[in-house]
Amino acid sequence: MASIKKLKRDFNYAIFDIVEEAFDQQHFGDKSAEATNKIIDEVVDYRNTTIRKINATSSQKEFAALRKEIAENVEKFATKLM
Repeated sequence: MASIKKLKRDFNYAIFDIVEEAFDQQHFGDKSAEATNKIIDEVVDYRNTTIRKINATSSQKEFAALRKEIAENVEKFATKLM
């Protein structure tokens, strides 16, 4: 299914963008290494869990719900970095 492939690609891009921003704030910003490492750990755990969910998706209804969940969680992680 091409849309699953695209979702995985877009999801990974968003996750790696958040991790990169966390490292940037750790090195150049005012966030502590402990705080950013905690966020990175949360993001990586979320990524691994969500990839498993994407692989197990069997219907378009589940697929739509996953898209919504991903958008909400990516926004939540981005807000934590601010």
